[in-house]
Amino acid sequence: MTGMEATGQRKLMFFSGRTHPDLAQQVAEQLGIEVTPTKFEDFANGELFVRYLESVRGCDAFVLQAHADPINSSIMEQLIMVDALKRASAKRITVIAPFLGYARQDKKHQGREPISARLMVDLFRTAGADRLMSVDLHTDQIQGYFDGPVDHLFALPLLADYVGTRVDRQQITVVSPDAGRVRTADRWADRLGSPLAIIHKRRDPEVVNQVKVHEVVGEVEGRTCVLVDDMIDTAGTIVKASEALFEQGAAEVIAAATHGVLSGPAAERLQGSRISEVVTTNTLPVPKERQFDKLTELSIAPLLARAIQQIFSDGSVTSLFEGSA
Repeated sequence: MTGMEATGQRKLMFFSGRTHPDLAQQVAEQLGIEVTPTKFEDFANGELFVRYLESVRGCDAFVLQAHADPINSSIMEQLIMVDALKRASAKRITVIAPFLGYARQDKKHQGREPISARLMVDLFRTAGADRLMSVDLHTDQIQGYFDGPVDHLFALPLLADYVGTRVDRQQITVVSPDAGRVRTADRWADRLGSPLAIIHKRRDPEVVNQVKVHEVVGEVEGRTCVLVDDMIDTAGTIVKASEALFEQGAAEVIAAATHGVLSGPAAERLQGSRISEVVTTNTLPVPKERQFDKLTELSIAPLLARAIQQIFSDGSVTSLFEGSA
């Protein structure tokens, strides 16, 4: 069954781009439906083509795409999918971007820079999206960029509850890798009933992804430190933060992040570090060459499926993360 009927003959239809078919299949199974058959083509010059193989007229459409490598092509593919739905008379279109590309470019740090996160959501709105769903946006303010409802979901309960079963909660200290993640770390500390520590760092403004770690603020000696962040990209921040924690006498370090971007040397850095486990969700696909023994991946599919069901039935999406916001 490719759709789900609701009162008044409203029909839910679920669509997926090509970057993360495993996640799409998991979400579809949770919903008890199938991913709507879609024809994709790549032209010789790199242009993309999309055509749906079933009628979408009047449906409540949910379009999932992981903004993953190649990120620009994956974003463009989702934009084209939304445009095709709009032109085929879908009634309502919800864009699901578990990891929203360009979300780190949410403000100007220096003159003559773009605010690419705003451009991203403007593009989806222009393409025809009525609603946007994402997981752990890099900054909360991005919700205000989109002219329509934004469902900002949180992976914290999934990640924190897993870590809480992995080690003795009495031994855990939650650690923010920088001042910008203190609020997130504080939520973790509340959920686990654990103390909080912060790593004071300074980022080199002239070098991308270059981080200088300074001091640890908080008691970490003899503790199991859980380093929490929204994403792990090149892993430079996390690995240097773990080194600072071990220098202060930490007994064990676990890294937890919603989005495992794992660019470039990340897998090698993490596997070669003293971090004992890296816990992420499957908002992004991790190709075989980026997988490593210390990586634990938890499925975000049940959360996405519940949010889709709540939106389709005009229920409360807030109920899915009350106490985590």
